[in-house]
Amino acid sequence: MAWLTHLLACLFGTGSWMAINGVWVELPLLVNKLPEGWYLPSYLIIIIQLANVGPLFITLMHKLKPGLLHEVPIIYLVVSTGTISCFLLAFLWEYTTFMAGQQHSTAFFVLVFFLSLVDCTSSVTFLPFMARLHPRYITTFFIGEGLSGLIPALFALAQGSGVASCVRVRTPSDNATAAGNATFGNVTAEEVWETHYSPANFSSLVFFIILSTMMFSCLTAFFFLNRLPKVWELSKQNLCYSDIALHSIQNLPADARGPTDSGGFTNAPLDGKVVSGTKGGDDADPEKATFSRAKFAFIYCLVAWVNALTNGVLPSVQSYSCLPYSNMAYHLAATLSSIANPLACTIPTFLPSRSLAVLGVVATTGTAFGVYNMGMAVMSPCPLLQHSDWGDALIVISWVLFTGMLSYVKVMTGVILRSQSQSALVWYGAMEQLGSLLGALTMFPLVNIYSLFKSADFCSFQCPA
Repeated sequence: MAWLTHLLACLFGTGSWMAINGVWVELPLLVNKLPEGWYLPSYLIIIIQLANVGPLFITLMHKLKPGLLHEVPIIYLVVSTGTISCFLLAFLWEYTTFMAGQQHSTAFFVLVFFLSLVDCTSSVTFLPFMARLHPRYITTFFIGEGLSGLIPALFALAQGSGVASCVRVRTPSDNATAAGNATFGNVTAEEVWETHYSPANFSSLVFFIILSTMMFSCLTAFFFLNRLPKVWELSKQNLCYSDIALHSIQNLPADARGPTDSGGFTNAPLDGKVVSGTKGGDDADPEKATFSRAKFAFIYCLVAWVNALTNGVLPSVQSYSCLPYSNMAYHLAATLSSIANPLACTIPTFLPSRSLAVLGVVATTGTAFGVYNMGMAVMSPCPLLQHSDWGDALIVISWVLFTGMLSYVKVMTGVILRSQSQSALVWYGAMEQLGSLLGALTMFPLVNIYSLFKSADFCSFQCPA
């Protein structure tokens, strides 16, 4: 039964960010087909953050009308919306309309908004629902959340999306012959480099249908997870308490109290220690530390900062950071970063660290890799070590480590707050979305209005010596 619950919790977690992660790893293919081009990631980031109206509404209702909204019907609604939107995206993503003097991917943006509404709302509904289960399932949920990036990434790798090569071609030219040009009769053929994209192993239609199938599996997992028999859990708890009483009764003083049927934990000693619960003190539960307001503020600021970088600031410029090296670098950075996410989510299972100092160091190191990625984006289209295998390798490794380290911080802050209260998890989700929103609002004008980042064709553009 426990393994079944772990499986359902993992599948449930995959639906939290499956849709948007799927769209993201498909970007190396989409930027070459949709009219927005290199601007597409920054458009997606701002659309995703506009969808924060969902978690904002739920957070306000939680604060102003506690108990009015229930997670279960909301989760059914949002996951069903995500499944339908993914299915429609498979057939409508290429449709464009003429707006504001140019073509725009209207259908794609509208459906991405609904997908974003689903995924953003999951931050303030999925975790509070998981708080109803045993704490051991929270790590499994985070692993599933990480798999929401891994699974689309694996399909993107199999698809080979966005893989390109530079091919030298000859085009007719009326200019005088120059070095490297060839003359055929009275017409000069000028040699130029063009970008040729390899055909994908399967189309975007198939890719988005796979995403809709995964979202439906999340819906099915939640259906059964919400209907798990409670009798089994209660019987396991009663068996545990009875076992504790049986093995420690000889050590109890005459006036000691053993396990009761009051529905909560008791203060029955076990080998000189206190078994904690709803009536036990903080010292009774080694996983529930007491934090001051300053430490709580640090945790929530850390959550906001990490999510601002991973969900707002850096994704907006990933195309400028990677495409100047090659389409392959962009493809690998996008997919391997998504694979690094679930791997980082499994590390707390073996190396959990509740030390705020350690989490601060890990977050700082991850931020340093983010600074390198941002620096290369600012230098676009002529970053360091361009046209070098070392440059390609460094940018891919930097993106992977940036994602992996900050993902670890996300998981551990979630685990820490899970041990505090259900309300702490709700505010964790709220700070997660607030940080993402601030990061997106900061980057959108820099990319789309002030044009701080420059794009250029990898094959035809020549950087100055």
